[in-house]
Amino acid sequence: MESVRQSKVAKLLQKELAELFRANSKTMFDNGFITVTVVRISTDLSSAKVYLSIMATKDVNVLFKLVNDQKQHIRKLLGNTIGKQVRIIPELNFFI
Repeated sequence: MESVRQSKVAKLLQKELAELFRANSKTMFDNGFITVTVVRISTDLSSAKVYLSIMATKDVNVLFKLVNDQKQHIRKLLGNTIGKQVRIIPELNFFI
């Protein structure tokens, strides 16, 4: 059972990550279309499982590897956006 705080933080992460993927699709992700379908966050709000849907690319695995390689940079950009709203920027784990 997810607490109210967990669901609020998960929705915030989903919204901000979707905007981040949309804004940086040309520069960071080779024009791939990435959507954030579900975000599940741990009880201590320190790690998040982010489920992605990847379209408009020839090889999904290559784009997914590109996302995983830039995981720390994505987390930094996310921290710049939501740093005032949460205490800890969660560690991101991406899944297709």
